Amino acid sequence: MHIPDGFLDAPTAIAGGVLAAAGLGLALRTVRRTLPHRAVPLIGVAAAFIFAAQMLNFPVAGGTSGHLIGAVLAAVLLGPSAAVLVMSSVLILQAFLFADGGITALGANIFNMALLAPLLGYVLYRGVSRLLGGDLRARLAGVAFGAWCSTVAAAVSVAGQLALSGTVAWEVAFPAMAGVHMLIGVGEALITTLVVAVVATARPELLFDRAGSGERTGRTLAGYGMLVALGLVVFIAPMASEWPDGLEAVAARLGFAHKAAASPIASSPLADYTLAGIRSPAASTVIAGGIGTVVAFAMAYLLSLALVPRGAVGPGQPQGSAHNRAPRSS
Repeated sequence: MHIPDGFLDAPTAIAGGVLAAAGLGLALRTVRRTLPHRAVPLIGVAAAFIFAAQMLNFPVAGGTSGHLIGAVLAAVLLGPSAAVLVMSSVLILQAFLFADGGITALGANIFNMALLAPLLGYVLYRGVSRLLGGDLRARLAGVAFGAWCSTVAAAVSVAGQLALSGTVAWEVAFPAMAGVHMLIGVGEALITTLVVAVVATARPELLFDRAGSGERTGRTLAGYGMLVALGLVVFIAPMASEWPDGLEAVAARLGFAHKAAASPIASSPLADYTLAGIRSPAASTVIAGGIGTVVAFAMAYLLSLALVPRGAVGPGQPQGSAHNRAPRSS
C-alpha cells in the first residue's frame, strides 16, 4: 500500500504532508507526556518487528500479495500515540533507505498507515472489546476487527488520494483498492490477533490498556523482540511471495503503473531490499533486511529516548483514565 513517487499530484502530496506533520507532532507531544521511560526500548523493538514483518508478503487471490501493516498491533501494545511514532519511523526508513514508498508521497503514506490505520483501528478495538464484555475473547475479537478495518480504511484513503490526483477515477479506484485489501485485511487480522493472543497469554501486562502495564521490563523484552525480528528477516523473508502487492496489482490492472517514478529528491541505497555486489538474492535480502531492522530499532528508540525524560513513570493506563490523573504509589 506504499504509494510511490509519481502517483500523486503536488497539491495532494502537500496536503498529505501537512496532515501527517500535524498528526505526528500531536502524537510526539502525547508520547512525551505519557510514555514511561522503561517502555522506550519497546518502542524501538516494535519498529524493528513491524519493519521485518512488512517484508513478509503473503499470497492472496489473483496473483496478488499482501503484508502486515502492523498499525493496530503497535497501538494495542504501546498505545495509539506511540503507534504513530513507530509506524512513522518505519515508513520514513522504508522511503529513504529502501525506495519502498515515494519520498514525495511520504506524507500521504504516513497519513494512511501511521495515523489513520492505528487510530481508527485502536478505537474500533476498544469499542468492540467493551461491547463484548472486555474479557480475552472480546479483546481478540476487537483486535481482529480493528486490524481488518484499519487495512481497508487505509486502502480507501489511498484510492481517494489517487482520485484527487487525477491518477484514476474514484469510481474505479475505490472498488479495486477496497476489494483486494478486504482480502489482505484478513491476513492482517489473523497475524495481529495471533501475536496479541500470545502476548496476552504470556505477558498480559504488556497490553497498553491493562492495569500494571507501567511495570513492564523493557530492556529484557526488547532483547527477545529483536531476536524475533531478526529471525523473521533471516529465515522467512527470503520465502516471501514475489507477487505484486495490492496497490501494485491495482495499478497494473487499471493502467497507471507506468506513472511510478524514481524519487526526484534522493536515491535509496538499498532499493528493493537488495544490496549491490551480493550475487545471491536471498543473501542480499537478508543482509538488507537485517540492516533495516537494526536501523528501524535505532530510529524509534533514539527518538523516543529524546522525547521521554529519564525517570519518567508515565500513567501506565489509557490516556484520559483516572489512573492518568492519580500519582503512582511506591
